[in-house]
Formats: sequence, C-alpha cells, structure tokens
Amino acid sequence: MSQQIYSRRPVNNSAIPDVIFVLLIANGLVFALQQFAPVLMERLFALQPLADPPGYSFPSFMPWQLLTYGFLHDTRSLMHILFNMLMLWMFGRDLERLMGPRRFLTYYLTCVVGAGMIQLLVGVIQGWGVPTVGASGGVFGLLLAYGMAFPDRRIMLLFPPIPMKAKYFVILLGLFELSLGISGVDNGIANFAHLGGMLFGYGLIRHWSRRRPG
Repeated sequence: MSQQIYSRRPVNNSAIPDVIFVLLIANGLVFALQQFAPVLMERLFALQPLADPPGYSFPSFMPWQLLTYGFLHDTRSLMHILFNMLMLWMFGRDLERLMGPRRFLTYYLTCVVGAGMIQLLVGVIQGWGVPTVGASGGVFGLLLAYGMAFPDRRIMLLFPPIPMKAKYFVILLGLFELSLGISGVDNGIANFAHLGGMLFGYGLIRHWSRRRPG
C-alpha cells in the first residue's frame, strides 16, 4: 500500500519534518489567538452548522470554515490541542517522509475539509447544529494512511497499554468511532467527522494509486 502514496522527491529526515513543523506552529499560534478573542475566533473560523437551530446565536456557515476549523481547538481543555498535535507528529512524520511535503499537505488538508463536509451533512440529517473545532479529522486521516502504509508496524496503545499492528488498530478505531457516532453516547465529540477524515483520506489514496507516483 505504501507505493500508492510514495513520492520520489527528496524528503526531510529530521525529527520534525517541514510540513509537520509548520502545522504545529500554525495550530499553536491560532490557539494563542483564541485565548485573547475566543468568541470572535469561534464565530468567524469554527465550523458552523448549515441549518441554524432555533435560538442559535452564531453566524451561519461560511465556506472557509471547512478549512479553518481544523486549526482551532477547545480553549477549555489544553489536552485537546496537545493530544491532536502529538498524534500529528507521531503518525505524520513518517508519512511526510514517505509522501513528500506537497503530497502530505494535500492529503492532510483534504482530510480536514472532508471531515468538515461529513460533519455538516450529519448535522443536517440529525437536525442539530453546534460549532465544530479541532484537527482530529486530519489526524484520523493520517491514522488511516499510516495503517495502509505500515500495516504490520506495531504501535503501543495508551488504553489499554498493549502493542498492536497498525492495520488492526485502524480497523478497530474506525469501528469504535462508528459505534459511538451511531449510539450518540460520546456526546460533544465529532465522531462522524473523524470517520469523514478517514473516508476522504482513503479516497485520495485510491485516486493516487491509479496515477504514477510522485
């Protein structure tokens, strides 16, 4: 599967590749701005629902929010951004080296936008609307690509702390997110956005597999 996303271009073999570094800085800077103007940042750049529910005080959806929401995080929880950035670095660095910077950035942003589109669609179908923030859609897309590129590489889970092959981890994670999304148990978490990031990531990898690498 790795040949489907491989780039022939030279890549940065440092501990923090170029695109990962830029994404980490960008998310950090936006999070800092949120501390000074949280309401304004959420109004303008969080992913707003397509259909505003009764009594909804925020502005309606704007197209740029499909991208910008992926750089905002919950200001009430430092763990939200820390966890996403850790996952971005852990799973993204090998993928950037494999894909090359341009293709990696294209892949990551496609997953972010795709996750946002699925979140909007599910909101319309289920009849709810809340602002959505976070890089999780892009991160889950990276997890999918990681499992396809390095299927037999063992990774250590946090809960429970046991090693597992990447391909099995991705499958179980996808099923877990689907069950939470359908049941609605994990309230406040954009489970379908996570699945959307994986779905659009898979579609892009399949598209690349039909073209010459590079």
